[in-house]
Order: sequence, then structure tokens, then C-alpha cells
Amino acid sequence: MNETVASGRKRYPVSIEQYAAYHKDGYLIVKGLLEADDVSRLQSWTDDIFYGRVTELDHLSREHAWMEGTNKAERLASARMHMPHLHNETAEWGLLHPRLLDVLEALIGPDVLALQSMLFFNPPGKGGQGWHQDSFYIQTQPDSLIGAWVALDRADERNGCLWIAPGSHCEPIYPPPEARKGYVHADERHIQGLVPVTAPSHMDDSINNLSRIAAKYGEAVPIVLEPGDVLFFHSHLLHRSYRNETADRFRRAYVLHYCNARSRVPWNGSNENHILARGRTHLPYASPKLGTPVELSPEPADGGSDKGAMMVAMPDGDMGKMDM
Repeated sequence: MNETVASGRKRYPVSIEQYAAYHKDGYLIVKGLLEADDVSRLQSWTDDIFYGRVTELDHLSREHAWMEGTNKAERLASARMHMPHLHNETAEWGLLHPRLLDVLEALIGPDVLALQSMLFFNPPGKGGQGWHQDSFYIQTQPDSLIGAWVALDRADERNGCLWIAPGSHCEPIYPPPEARKGYVHADERHIQGLVPVTAPSHMDDSINNLSRIAAKYGEAVPIVLEPGDVLFFHSHLLHRSYRNETADRFRRAYVLHYCNARSRVPWNGSNENHILARGRTHLPYASPKLGTPVELSPEPADGGSDKGAMMVAMPDGDMGKMDM
């Protein structure tokens, strides 16, 4: 099945094998999901930022970015920019790219809420993050968070690719030791042996106790990607990266987070701050502020309750949408 949607474009078909692999292993790599022209647009945008051809970096560094260093050159060299889609058309377009959303519809949809965008430069000598689980930082109710890691350069063991513990998505989220107001996952009262996490994301495995959890799943696996490849990964999956050890290669990536649009999102405000990217929802939502078109489902014609839809296995082996 290669369905043509109302806009005339061809939908990316997700197979049952891909769906099963994601739920079995906690991740799915889709090679070449973004075409060369789309990758080039995102690469040009990152170059414009890095080489100072746009001024949005200073704006983002005040409002939505974490950056090392005190002067502009240092910030540029080690930037991890948060939420650029709120300020830049290309960033919004990348977050709402229809081929990304086609895959997300099958894995967590069909109703998809776009929550977060982050741009990583990771130049030589920079980068790295210790073992962590994304739902530790971003909670959804029900728990439907998913990440999409879009490679803009080749990512490999030398320049700081992502490493994962396959199958570790079956672990619960390990909670913080401090007060847990607003924390939505189970704790040691509900799951025996669920210890508080110490120093999540810390690079030192002797300090970050999630390293011991990851070790239960055997040797970590490097995720080697080419530009345009996309890694979709479960929000409980333990993953990490290392410093870029090359002398002349960047490891740029556009890293995005989504959830099912029928989950409540207490993170970063509430649902009305996040974009309904696909389908429909009974909850509040935002629309793209910079004009990126999205494919939404109409409300029920009879004016009755919104019963939604679900993805099911179709006779030809692909995943398809069925109204409920």
C-alpha cells in the first residue's frame, strides 16, 4: 500500500515488520526517510546559524536554548538549541515534515501532537550525554512520548552517534530522588525495586546509576546513520552519546519529540502550547504559527462525540487507519 492523501503526495508506508520491530526493540531506523532536497534545506539552515547569517541564535539563547560558553563564538560551537520551531519557518517545517508524521501515525497515532524541537551541532571535540530516558524529562498522560532523531551529517562511533540499549524500553521510568510533584510515572510504592535515578545524563557511568540498568541488556549498540536517515525511539529506551572525537566532522542532528494527541501533556505548559500535527483530538492544541500545512482529520459530521481512530494491520501487510 502506498496511499495518496488529499494533498496529492504519496504517504510513506509503514510495514507490520517495522511496527513490530519498534515495539520489540524500542527503536526503528528508517533509512533515507527525508529526501536529499529536504536534508539540504535543514543543513543550509544550520549553516546559516553557525556562520552567523541569521540572528535568531541570540534570541533563542535568551529564551529557549542551552549553550556553553559566554561569547557568541563559543555558543555557536557547542549549541544545543531548544524549540527553534517557535521562531523559524524551516524548523517548524522540519518538525511537521509529512514523512516523519506518516511513521509517527503508525507507531503512536493516528493523532499526533508535536512537542519539542532541538538542534544539535556537535562539532569536533564537543557533545556527549550519559544514559537517560526521555520520559524522565517530558511526561505525557497516557505515556505515549516518542523521539525522532533526524541525521543531518553521517553519525558514527567516531563523531558522537547515539548509542542505545535495545529492549530497555520495557523498563519503567526511574524516578528522581527529590520531590515528585507532577511526576506521572510509577515509583517504588508501585514497582518493587524501582530505585531513584542518580545523575541522569551524566557522562560518568560510575555516577549515573542508569548505566547499571543499561548493562542488563548487553552491549550497547551504536546507531550509525547517514543524512536523511531517521531513528524513531521509545521514550523509555535507555540511550546515550559520546564526545565527537574527529578533527574535522560535525554531527548535526535535528531531534524532535511527539506524543499521541489524546495524551495530556503537563510538560512546558499544557496541550494548548503544542501543535496538532496529524489527526484530531478532544484536547486543546496549538496550530503552526509559521504557516506549515498539516493534515488534520475532520470533526465528526454528526456532531456527536469524537471517538477517534486507531491503526490496525491491513490485509496487504501494512498499517492502516480505521475509524472507531
